[in-house]
This record gives sequence, C-alpha cells and structure tokens, in this order.
Amino acid sequence: MPARILNGNEIAAELRAEVAEGVAQLTASGGPQPGLAAVLVGDDAASAVYVRNKGRACAEAGMHSETFHLPVDTPHDVLLSLIDRLNADDRFHGILVQLPLPAQIDEATAIERIAPAKDVDGLHPVSQGKMLQGEPTYLPCTPSGVQQVLLRSGYDPAGQHVVIVGRSNIVGKPLAALLMQRSIGGNATVTVCHTRTRNLSDITRQADILVAAMGVPGAITADMVRDGAVVIDVGINRVDDRLVGDVDFDAVAAKSEAITPVPGGIGPMTIAMLLSNTLDAARRYSSK
Repeated sequence: MPARILNGNEIAAELRAEVAEGVAQLTASGGPQPGLAAVLVGDDAASAVYVRNKGRACAEAGMHSETFHLPVDTPHDVLLSLIDRLNADDRFHGILVQLPLPAQIDEATAIERIAPAKDVDGLHPVSQGKMLQGEPTYLPCTPSGVQQVLLRSGYDPAGQHVVIVGRSNIVGKPLAALLMQRSIGGNATVTVCHTRTRNLSDITRQADILVAAMGVPGAITADMVRDGAVVIDVGINRVDDRLVGDVDFDAVAAKSEAITPVPGGIGPMTIAMLLSNTLDAARRYSSK
C-alpha cells in the first residue's frame, strides 16, 4: 500500500487561516496590527524568494511586514545598528534576520542582538534555553512545523521512538529538545544521529518516526527505513534544476506509512509557524 502523503501546503494553509482569524480578533479588540521586519543581506536568490513569500503570507494574514534589504558587503556594525533600530520600533513585534549571512557578519552575534521579545524565529539563546527548560517561548519555526505536521496528521510523537538525522542548531538540536518535552507534541524517546554516528542504518531502522535533516540529497534510502515508519523530510536541495529532499522519496514511500514530499512538505510549515509566532509577539506586546 503506498504511503500517505503528508501535505504541508494544506496543513500550512489551515494554520495561516487560524493566524488570520487571530489577527482579526486582536485588531478588533483594539490591539496592534502584528508587524514583522525581515532583514535580508545580499542577493542570495533562495533567500530573496523565501523573504518575498513571507511578506506575501503576512499580507494574506492581515499583518504588516517590511523587508530591509542591505548590500552583500554591509559591515557587521551596520547590520547590528539596524537590528537595534528595529528592536526599538513599536511597529514591529517580530524581527527576522534571514540566514545565511555574508562571511563578514557573525551570525551568532546578529541573532543575539535581536531582542528576545521580538525573536519570532526562535533562534535567540534565550528562546532556545527556555524551550529546553519547557518554559513558554517562541519555538523555532521549522522544528515546530515538524511537530504540527505530526500532530495534525494524527501521528502524536508521545511514546514513539523518533530518530533525527542531523544536529544543526536550526533543526536537529531544537527538534530533539521540543519532542522530548513533557507536553503536547512531546513525550517522545529521541535519538539524534550525525556524521560521526556509527552503524547509522541500524539506528534509523529502529525509528517509528524518522526525521531527515542533513542537507544531503537522497541520503536516506529504503534500506534505512523500517516498514510502516513515518518519514519527515526536512531537506531542501537543488539538483538538476529541481528541488529534492534528503530522502530517496519513491523508494522510501513504497515501504513507509506516511511521508512528507519535497517541495510541499515542511517548507510551507516554516512560514506558517513564523506568522504564528509574530501574532503571539503582538499579543504579548498588547498585554503589557
């Protein structure tokens, strides 16, 4: 029986509709229009498209958004000064600094410069520390998108063995922390694998839920997946002018219970969760 396709476009549309309703309720009650500032440094084509899509999604949800596009040779201090101005600007409840950044800019320093109250990407050390401790905070968008796909598709991670292949600060590490929390969408037993993991296939075949987040096209092959597993493909790779994931889709889909496609799987969820965090930020601002 072919795998069930977990359609991220449909789930993301559902989430964006919920956010739009929340925005309408907030503004109708006298609250602020949620605002998102996106900072783009340089001319990376993929980043430009991503930021443009976020702007469109904000407009559809009734949010205010503005993109601050800086030249690729922007000095480090100039970017930090812009972030400082946005931190102090009440029009914006969330700030997104699009990654990757040019080599002359230290990404960690730029992220840490964002006020934690406006860290709607969920990447600030304060946000990540609170998440690890199970405190309320902005959750990183891609990991929380993975969690929502599982929950809204009927695959509660609770009690399941989740194997994550990839240990990045953006996906692998925060996803592991999120899924092991004692909360809704958590309570999983989590194993994180990486480039130094021995006998990788032996571990991935133990997964009830397998998450591929390495950035290597087709790295997860059918022999690495047990029959009936749920497979979440976070990877987005351009190969021969087409987008592919980290999973050998056709072969793995033939033996898994459910699988996310690329494109149209986790990618749309990242933007939906960013909108949700921005709405949350505006709500917190209005309750001060």
